[in-house]
Amino acid sequence: MVKVLLFDLDGTLLPMDTEKFVNHYIKELAPRVSHILDPQVFVKALLTGTDAMMKNLEPNKTNAQVFEDTFLPLVSLQKEEIWPALDEFYEKVFPTFSHLSSPTPLAKKLVEEALNQGFRLAVATNPVFPKAAIYHRLKWAGIDDIPFEIVTVYEEISFTKPHKEYYLEIANRLGVEPNECIMIGNDKQEDMSASSIGMKTFLVEGHVIDRGQPQFRVDEQGTLEQLYEKVKNRQGLFS
Repeated sequence: MVKVLLFDLDGTLLPMDTEKFVNHYIKELAPRVSHILDPQVFVKALLTGTDAMMKNLEPNKTNAQVFEDTFLPLVSLQKEEIWPALDEFYEKVFPTFSHLSSPTPLAKKLVEEALNQGFRLAVATNPVFPKAAIYHRLKWAGIDDIPFEIVTVYEEISFTKPHKEYYLEIANRLGVEPNECIMIGNDKQEDMSASSIGMKTFLVEGHVIDRGQPQFRVDEQGTLEQLYEKVKNRQGLFS
C-alpha cells in the first residue's frame, strides 16, 4: 500500500528548463564573489565541489560538508572569508531568478489533493543547493506552506540522485519501506532510479530529461493535470 508521495521540484512541481536555470545561476553567482577571488577559479571550484557531492556515498557526511571539504582547499580560503557573500547572494539575488520558472497553480492543487487523500508528502529535489535556495523555489511554486515531512536540502542529506542511497535515506527517515513510496519526477535517470530499490515511479511529462542511459522502470507517466486526476480519483498507482 502506498503511503508516501515523493515529489521532485524543478521541472515537476515547478516547471522550468533546469539547464538554462543552472547556467544563469552560475553566471550571476561568480561576479558576486569577484572581490574575494577570481570568478574563473570560483566556478571551477564550485563545479568540482558539486561533482564531489554527486559522487559521495559516505553516510556520515552531509552534502554540505562534502562540498565545503572539496571547495575550500581549491580556493585557499576559510569558510568565514567567503560564506557571508554566498549567503547574501541566496538571500537577495537568488529570489530574482523566479522569472526562469513557469509556476502553475496545478502544483498546489495537486499536493493539497494528495494530502486530502491521506498521502504523506516529501520534496525529493536533488540536494545540491542550500536550504535557502530550495525554499525560494518552493515559494515560486506556491507550495512553501504545504506540510511536507521532508524537503531534501544539502545541509541535511548525505547523498544525491540518482544513487539508491538517496532514496533509501528518505525512506528510512520517514519510517517506510521503499515499496510504500511513489517517486514523481521529470528526470528519467535521476528520478526514475528510485525504482532500483522498489519505489514505484511516475514520470511527469512536459520537461522530461533523458540522458539515454541508464534506463529505469517507469510505472506510469502523464502530464501534471493527468497526475492530479489520478491522485484525486485514486487511479492506477494511487489506488
